Amino acid sequence: MRKLKLDELNRPSIEEFKQQEKLPIIVVLDNVRSLHNVGSAFRTADGFAVEALYLCGITAQPPHREIEKTALGATQSIPWKYFDHVAGAVEELKAQSYQIVAIEQAENSISLLDYQPENNQKFALFFGNEVNGVSDEVMKEVDTCLEIPQFGTKHSFNIVISTGIVLWDFFSKLHK
Repeated sequence: MRKLKLDELNRPSIEEFKQQEKLPIIVVLDNVRSLHNVGSAFRTADGFAVEALYLCGITAQPPHREIEKTALGATQSIPWKYFDHVAGAVEELKAQSYQIVAIEQAENSISLLDYQPENNQKFALFFGNEVNGVSDEVMKEVDTCLEIPQFGTKHSFNIVISTGIVLWDFFSKLHK
């Protein structure tokens, strides 16, 4: 077996990427403090061709050297928007008929294993602060709360791992 070279991967240019069909998802980072996590979220969003990334509260914004270390240019391909307060993002997304989905460990959450996203629906996936999770402000407004099953000793996954797991799950279920 031989690894493919970069020019053999047939990736679209940034302009081609901007024109292609997107996964009907906006990823929302709710007060994410690590710039490396922000950059990795951009790169993961690019990998799954989501519509956009919304950055809220203390979440850092491009351009920033520490974001670019992990984004590897994805800040150029993924549209993004900043909100001082996460409530502004929720309000805008609800007005555009996005389903508000928190990725959080909460009462009455639905296991990601059991959740089937509906086709022809738009989703706003909220990922929270590395310590405090999705803000209570958002939790009061959610349409759905999804929980990633875990089987080890740790209380949670890193936010970027969670983003990758959930985006892959949505991608695979919406493309069946």
